[in-house]
Amino acid sequence: MRRSAVLLATAILVAQAYAQTPVPASERAGFGTIQQADIRRDLTYISSDELAGRMSLQPGDEQAIQWIADQFKTAGLQPIVRDASGKPTYLQPITLIGFRPDRAASTVSLTRAGKTTVWHAPEAFGAYKRAVDVTAPMAFAGFGITAPELGYDDYATIDVRGKIVLIFDHEPQEDDPHSIFNGTGNTRYATARVKILNAQNHGAVAVVIVAEPNRKHLTNGERAARIGPVARRAVPLPAQAIQDDEIKIPSAQVLDPVAKELFATSERTPAAAQTAIDGDLKPQSRLLPDTTLTLHLRNTEEHTGVTENVVALLPGSDPKLAAETILISGHHDHDGFAPCADPAHPPVSVPPDPHPCPQIWHGADDNGSGTVGVVTLARAFAANPVKPKRSVLFVVFASEERGLLGSYWLAAHPLRPLATTRAQINFDMIGRDEAASPQTDGLIEIPKDTTNRLNLIGALYAPEYDRTIKEENKAIGLVLDDRFDHENALNAFFRSDQFPFVLHNVPAIWWFTGFHPDYHHTTDTVDKIDFVKMQKILQLAYLTTWQIGTEAKTPSFVANPAGNTKR
Repeated sequence: MRRSAVLLATAILVAQAYAQTPVPASERAGFGTIQQADIRRDLTYISSDELAGRMSLQPGDEQAIQWIADQFKTAGLQPIVRDASGKPTYLQPITLIGFRPDRAASTVSLTRAGKTTVWHAPEAFGAYKRAVDVTAPMAFAGFGITAPELGYDDYATIDVRGKIVLIFDHEPQEDDPHSIFNGTGNTRYATARVKILNAQNHGAVAVVIVAEPNRKHLTNGERAARIGPVARRAVPLPAQAIQDDEIKIPSAQVLDPVAKELFATSERTPAAAQTAIDGDLKPQSRLLPDTTLTLHLRNTEEHTGVTENVVALLPGSDPKLAAETILISGHHDHDGFAPCADPAHPPVSVPPDPHPCPQIWHGADDNGSGTVGVVTLARAFAANPVKPKRSVLFVVFASEERGLLGSYWLAAHPLRPLATTRAQINFDMIGRDEAASPQTDGLIEIPKDTTNRLNLIGALYAPEYDRTIKEENKAIGLVLDDRFDHENALNAFFRSDQFPFVLHNVPAIWWFTGFHPDYHHTTDTVDKIDFVKMQKILQLAYLTTWQIGTEAKTPSFVANPAGNTKR
């Protein structure tokens, strides 16, 4: 036998020696190609200084995009995108607007009784891809949610056409384990993007969001601040937005004192309004008398650029079922690099960075691990002589760090029908052992031993998919964890690229090994990756894809994971 064949046979025997149940013979060849040495080699490259942190619209990320496309081509997978000349390609282009909000020049102004009150950041701040001025009367629309399957609609009793809408962040009753809003977890209505689109669909011209006044958790800004302290950038990260996004109206955020002032002509305080909504889930929406607001949003910089999702297809082997799709995804971008403003006094970072100049956000775990995971599985399925009956679409998304932009674009412009997409396996940070960090301290309990633990996020919307994972895990032996489906402080459910597909009723789960102190720091480096666990996660994903790709009954999507539980 050739040496490569001997190594492959040995790898298969070793893998099955540790497995609790055997891998089916038809799947073994591909299973055996999932090797730690290959994963380490690829992840070392993707997170190297050469790629300079893979910032969206920067050369390092463009280099990563080309590397992924080359791997798909070498594996023999099909390109299914057509470029402007009609030629097949692995690259789905997305035009983005990069911009830097001018917090000093941007204002939110209240006009009432002939007087004007002007707020700046941090009391009130907004960001929009273009400079914009909007002036309109105000309305309060509760949590800004329209959820027909839950029998809940904050807009049922109010017409907000031509209004600026004030809404609470998050969801009603979020501390009630019996709430129709997924108990103590998040539903797909909790995120700002969904709320802004809903307000737009009801005719609003802008949205203002305030954290729930009776909250028992940190605001999003407070939570984000706890990720630091980090090595400081001489120039802050730019914002990005899809040029032709479905969101067409601007938004702003305000702090509690501003919201209280906006409510001053109403017969209720914000806290009283939330208490009433939480009490019986009846709308408390109302016009805010003599309350006209102006959003004056400015940017110091605006420019356009093109990035790409990298997409490849493994056609299914069954003539009928090949029209159906399993999506395996991750994202290729991270937070880039920054030169030292003063080389004589390099920045201090926590955790300490052994190479502080220039600063490079290596993103080995986030999301070099997911990028390499998708490529590894693409090779595994391509190498297996037998193919699943259903087709497998491999996608590495663009610009996740700037707001899930690549996945929102593909969900809005699918390359294969979402109605026949049977499951999505999304890899985002699958390379580390979860550990306590300032971001999570006091917000979620972390088990003492996470060396063999995998978090599954979104399983409540796809219980049959979840059961398939658990069944296939009998051959792998990971500890599977659903804690993030039952918390609402970290907003994990809508922080990765599975979420845009949940909005389209696709059974989609984020595979995630958890947060750690190096999250979004320059110290997220390849030497800290747990390659043993990462290999097992990819083996489990391989087996799960096979099962969903061949079984007669596919996972269904559950629109209301909490059911109609009564309080």
